[in-house]
Amino acid sequence: MAGFSVFRFFRFLRSLCAPITACIGFSCLLAFIFILYQPTPGPGIVQKLGWQSWDLISMTDAQVEESTHTSAGSVATVPEGVDWWNVSKPQDNTIDAASLPLDEYAPLLPHDTGLSEISVQRCMFGPFMAQLCYPPSTPEQDAIKGKWVRVNKDLNRQSGLWHLNIYYRRTRRLDIPLVAELKLLPDSQSPPSTEKWIKTSRSIRDGVSGEPPLYLWYRTGKTVREMTTQEKQEDLITELDVLYGADRPWYGFDKLEPSVTIESGRVSSEWITYRKGVKRPPAAPPLHFSHDGRFKILQVADLHFSIAHTDCKDSLLSPCKDSDNLTSTLLGHILDEEKPDLVVFTGDQLNGQGTTWDTKSVFAKFAVAVTERRIPWTAVFGNHDDEDGAFKDEQMKLLQALPYNLVERGPKDVHGVGNYVLKVKSADPSKTHLLTLYFLDSGSYSKGYFDWLGWFRPTEYDYLHQSQINWFLQESGSINSIERPFSPDTAKDLGVLWERQSADQLTPETRKLAKPNAMMFFHIPLQESYSQPDKDTHTGASLDVGLRGLEPKGAAKKNEGFFEKALLAAMESEHLAKGSAREVKVVGNGHCHLTENCRRVKGVWLCFGGGGSYSGYSKIGFDKRFRVYDVYDYGETIRTYKRTEKDVILDEMILVGRGAAPAYTGRR
Repeated sequence: MAGFSVFRFFRFLRSLCAPITACIGFSCLLAFIFILYQPTPGPGIVQKLGWQSWDLISMTDAQVEESTHTSAGSVATVPEGVDWWNVSKPQDNTIDAASLPLDEYAPLLPHDTGLSEISVQRCMFGPFMAQLCYPPSTPEQDAIKGKWVRVNKDLNRQSGLWHLNIYYRRTRRLDIPLVAELKLLPDSQSPPSTEKWIKTSRSIRDGVSGEPPLYLWYRTGKTVREMTTQEKQEDLITELDVLYGADRPWYGFDKLEPSVTIESGRVSSEWITYRKGVKRPPAAPPLHFSHDGRFKILQVADLHFSIAHTDCKDSLLSPCKDSDNLTSTLLGHILDEEKPDLVVFTGDQLNGQGTTWDTKSVFAKFAVAVTERRIPWTAVFGNHDDEDGAFKDEQMKLLQALPYNLVERGPKDVHGVGNYVLKVKSADPSKTHLLTLYFLDSGSYSKGYFDWLGWFRPTEYDYLHQSQINWFLQESGSINSIERPFSPDTAKDLGVLWERQSADQLTPETRKLAKPNAMMFFHIPLQESYSQPDKDTHTGASLDVGLRGLEPKGAAKKNEGFFEKALLAAMESEHLAKGSAREVKVVGNGHCHLTENCRRVKGVWLCFGGGGSYSGYSKIGFDKRFRVYDVYDYGETIRTYKRTEKDVILDEMILVGRGAAPAYTGRR
């Protein structure tokens, strides 16, 4: 009997071989199809032949420059009596909308094609297997209405038993009725029956317990052939998106009432948003001095905005339940008082730390106070910007899709994202480069350092790397010298204005050939920001003005010598007889909310912006403040001060130019 039992046991094991082998083989097949298999793009895939999907066609910057300008220095395209920077920029029309892909979700693209069908689908799998959950279709339906496109925002991101997404079809056909209106209604209601309304088969709250069902309805209207140009812009729905948080949607989009979820506790409200027509973000005008030689910069440091509404941190304001919007209101007031020509966000626009998991929803609101006033702005990244949500490359694309931005990605072979240069030019027809603005990415955290008791949290800040030193020296070396101090063109078409300006302008008696003065902005300060300051050779006072010491030093522990190798090495003149004047006169940092001093070290002013947000850490009694740089005398003089939330002006001082402390005369 014992032998027979052993025989039966092994026969049982043999009987399992077939199903186990089948399961393993099927699992390997699925892994190969959805994970390992990457088809080689052949000519048809690369070109995406056919009307359903196209290559992106756009003019290069060089082509735009060639087609919109004449030879260098020519102002033939500027009408008489119009300032050169007021000529409209044709770059807004360089993308051919007919070349945009129809079967990819890219809500930043300026699609002018409409939607033919909408669906809501649930899925038990993650995004990497979302292909299994697309609505059913056939090749014939794809050819007529377009392929299904998945809106890559999960309606059940914060709650629900499964993934829930919106899908739509997009088509260029002229004979298909297109979506013209959307509604969200409970199960017991329906739109007027006199119009062609279609109800999605699944509630947008599917899988969420305790919430009544809410259904998306859409109305199809005219075909493209039947629409006028005005109807295409005002009635045709061209894009869908999802917003997390109760603030305003992305530029050009509108909210669809009511919200999908109700904001409570850790759950932020969610909204379906839509765009009608094409709403291109307006471009910023070129940076330029005023006719009287002035240019003002407002530095905004460390906003720390989040998706959800949060209480203010370390503030006496009461009540203070919506720190982000209160900060935007304060920033709007500062902008109205100062009227800057440029706003510079110096990092930590995002709070990170698990509160900014949808970057786009936060970026939709962080610069609203600036864009509403049509002020050019730019930004660098901070350490918290890279903690939570989209990677920096994706964030850069979002920033560049906002109105009046001047941000640039910078070269990809240089450490970080956002190393670039902006040039401020004169107001006269010569468009002389009078001020250089350098922007760098100081990174987030150094790799390889972990806090074992804090769940592998990095504890050391990143720093400026050697590739950024090389990049800066290369950019600095490419800047041409100008005759300084600058005198505007006394052309007759500008009347006596320039003659009066030149007469009133107090300039040094000695003229020189040198690069324009330069300023630099990045987030994490250098170690030299805490070094021994220079002394005023006339008074003996230390050149260090403002509050410091209220918090630990914020510089990175590592240092590849950016101060010595870059800032001290780049001189305003290559001639040895011109002394030790540095090209970069001022460096502006953020990162340290309670540090707002300016300290001159070996001829370079190292300044902090101070905390200007109710959403970031602070200290009771420390008023929110913003640093202003007032550049005048056509770039020769740089004055700075801080304006607080109580409209108090603090520590007004001249850093460079007339009235400043004697120039640094030492060597390295």
